[in-house]
Amino acid sequence: MDMEGEYAIPAPRSRVWDALNDAEALRRCIPGCEELVRDDDTTLSAKLKLKIGPVSAKFAGRVTLSDIDAPNGYRITGEGQGGAAGFGKGGAVVTLTDGPDGTTILRYKAEATVGGKLAQLGARLIQGTAAKLADEFFAAFAAALTPAD
Repeated sequence: MDMEGEYAIPAPRSRVWDALNDAEALRRCIPGCEELVRDDDTTLSAKLKLKIGPVSAKFAGRVTLSDIDAPNGYRITGEGQGGAAGFGKGGAVVTLTDGPDGTTILRYKAEATVGGKLAQLGARLIQGTAAKLADEFFAAFAAALTPAD
């Protein structure tokens, strides 16, 4: 499945870039994320607990950053195992550009695949859940970077 989106973040590009590379900032924004640890400059380990349709599972996986072009964007790829629930893997190209009034425009183009019980749920449910999780992440990410009044 493929997804893409665009978000206006009310912060300068350098601040958005720093947050996209901060494991703790990302952990707080990723739905269901219980742990996100930086293993080295380009690799992180993650533990998530998600409910997708009738299937609840804990996933453990690795995330790798590549094609890094600071502060303009990078490619993020990941793979996770959810035990009997199955697996998920995918990636996204994330780009940052300056927006109006000091905002940053974040664009992403992602692809993902699932297997095991998750794949049996049907493409429509998986696509809808993936889009919902992406929206939850970016809403939380934008809110975390919104200056307090």
